[in-house]
Amino acid sequence: MLKHSLLFTALMAVAGIAPAQSLPKPAEFYFDADANATKPVIAVKETGDVAMQKLAKMIERGNNVDTAAAQLAHMAMESGRAELGRQLYTRALSGLETSDGVWRAVVWNYGWDLFRAGDDKAALDQWRALLSSRGVTASWMPPTFAMVLWSLDRKEEAVQWYGAAVRSEPQQWRTADQFVRLLPAWSETERGLLAEVQAAWAANPPAWP
Repeated sequence: MLKHSLLFTALMAVAGIAPAQSLPKPAEFYFDADANATKPVIAVKETGDVAMQKLAKMIERGNNVDTAAAQLAHMAMESGRAELGRQLYTRALSGLETSDGVWRAVVWNYGWDLFRAGDDKAALDQWRALLSSRGVTASWMPPTFAMVLWSLDRKEEAVQWYGAAVRSEPQQWRTADQFVRLLPAWSETERGLLAEVQAAWAANPPAWP
């Protein structure tokens, strides 16, 4: 019964039944490190099958369930089991409030896992939740939103967000030369998307505000 309930909840989210909201216009600067978000969610230090077995037992026994479910969800999606990953992320988030210390990290990682599973829109929805909570203007937001918006063919918005990255750290983002150093966890394809945004920004930098 629980499995079916989780699957239904996940499918509701995938289907986009909750109405999508547009992003606000970017702020002038984004300097916050947002360290509570931009980190892996780790319940056990082991990797591979050993980690999966330990995490499954933790969930079964009700031990640190939210963190364990989130780590197992990431492992599932990383191995191509996207639907299982969605169910586990749904379970993790169902037990968390936005005030919980691990909530931002779970949502941030879920966004990346969704994006890498090919669901750009759902990824944007996760990251938008972080944008709208607590008024954080995190340094990861401008390049990440620029990339995902470009991927969704919302190119004007993508360029506006890239402009916020340049305003915040012009020496870092004015060109694409430092992307490998600045975005080591991004794939070559992801950095390539951002390079397209950078080129569009360089061709016609938007004014602010």
